[in-house]
Amino acid sequence: MSIWKLVEEVIEELNKRFHPDGYNVGVNVGAAARQTVFYLHVHVIPRYQGDVSDPRGGIRNIKKSLVPNTGEGEE
Repeated sequence: MSIWKLVEEVIEELNKRFHPDGYNVGVNVGAAARQTVFYLHVHVIPRYQGDVSDPRGGIRNIKKSLVPNTGEGEE
């Protein structure tokens, strides 16, 4: 099974449960790309209209309050 097929299955399930408006899907490869977990994994991030003021750049500037239990994001 291809990685993209698995991503499609994850998106299908997220659509059923949460009905997002779109997704950020990405893979960071290497330290220069800010990879911090050094094995292949795919980020599938549900997005909603208005969840951030400017969605360009993925979730780099998302507020901590929107990312529960991770401690990631900007204040």
